[in-house]
Amino acid sequence: MSIKEQEILKQEYYSEAMRYMENAVCCLRNAKKEGKYYNYQKYVKMACGTAYNGVLIALDGFFMLKDIKIPKGKNRKSIEFYHGALAKLDKKMLNTLNNVYKILHLWGYYDGIEDVIIVKRGLDDARIIIEKIKPEKMS
Repeated sequence: MSIKEQEILKQEYYSEAMRYMENAVCCLRNAKKEGKYYNYQKYVKMACGTAYNGVLIALDGFFMLKDIKIPKGKNRKSIEFYHGALAKLDKKMLNTLNNVYKILHLWGYYDGIEDVIIVKRGLDDARIIIEKIKPEKMS
């Protein structure tokens, strides 16, 4: 893949992942923060799920840049796929993904955690992963 093709791929995946993050932040505004907690679990769940999906999009782009084959088909990609692929490439990024998975996907999306600080930490870690594919022109 040429450098120009890599930059186009980065732009495409980065833009899409950031769009998901922006949507997640909008959902959190609807959750109405009051002190240390959000008032509406429904919007926290939506925000966390959306942000987590943005991370998966960014990781798909990252893996394509590294020539790692992404599973296709009817079945969903499992977190094990992402763990396995990242374990070979970037241990720090793997640790960050583990935090994102636990905070955004499990605690946020499934459990609806309403703690503002924990959700913020999950979103911050999501941004760290997404920034890995940020195109040069946008730096």
